[in-house]
Amino acid sequence: MPKTKVYEPEFKKKIVQMYLEEGRTIKSLNEEYQLGDGTVRKWVRAFREECETNPDLNDTKNLYEENRKLRRELEEKKKEIAFLKKAAAFFAKEID
Repeated sequence: MPKTKVYEPEFKKKIVQMYLEEGRTIKSLNEEYQLGDGTVRKWVRAFREECETNPDLNDTKNLYEENRKLRRELEEKKKEIAFLKKAAAFFAKEID
C-alpha cells in the first residue's frame, strides 16, 4: 500500500493562495507541483470550511478573491489600452 505524502501547512496555504488569488487552475497546480488529482481541491475545500468558522480567515479569503478580481480587471484594462494605442496610431497615419 503506497505511503501517503504529508505536506507542510505553509505549502498547502501557498497552493490555496495561488488558486484563489492568482486564478491558477487546479490542473496547472497539480502538474507543476506533482500533486494528486484531488489534493488541491481537498485543500481548497478545507480552507473554505475553515473560513466559515474563523472570521480572520474569512477576511483573508475575501482579500484573495478581491485581489483575483482586481488582477483580472487590470489585465482587461491593459488589453484595452493596447488596442486603443494601436487604433490611435492607425488613425494618426490615416490623417497624414
